[in-house]
Amino acid sequence: MMQTIKEYAEALYALAFEEDIMKEVAESMCSADEAFAENPQYLQLLSSPAVPLTERLELIEQAFGGSIQEYVLSLLKLLCEKGRIIAFRECGAEFNKLLDFANRVSTARVTCAIELTDAERENLTAKLEKLCGHTVLIEDTVDEALLGGMIIEVDGRLIDASLRNRLNVVKDVMGR
Repeated sequence: MMQTIKEYAEALYALAFEEDIMKEVAESMCSADEAFAENPQYLQLLSSPAVPLTERLELIEQAFGGSIQEYVLSLLKLLCEKGRIIAFRECGAEFNKLLDFANRVSTARVTCAIELTDAERENLTAKLEKLCGHTVLIEDTVDEALLGGMIIEVDGRLIDASLRNRLNVVKDVMGR
């Protein structure tokens, strides 16, 4: 199913790019996603086979018609028709990945032993942007099992600068 979601996102991106409405489409995707996040039971209703498809499509039109970009509205209806409305969030995430790639923006997933301060986050962002050559956004999480340091995943690269990793290297060297 993930491949299908990627194809939907790529098609939506292609339409948005062709008409130069990527920002509007991204905002509409975000608005619809927020609406579903605030009302998860609504998403369940739209995916329920107990409710006739025509009614579910009308509910989408009533909720979103005129308030979101037409391509996003059409995508919602298509996902509903195909029984994949639950995957809307994943479709939005894939669309955003394509948008970020086109805008030369990467997301770095940073796992630290302790929470980063604002100054550390800014310093790390600057270093990663220099390394990658483009804008980098940081998503950080805390994992106390690292003991110290951090693990960074960005643009398919893994940088393991954790104390746990360093101790494992020393252990391997001493074990020889």
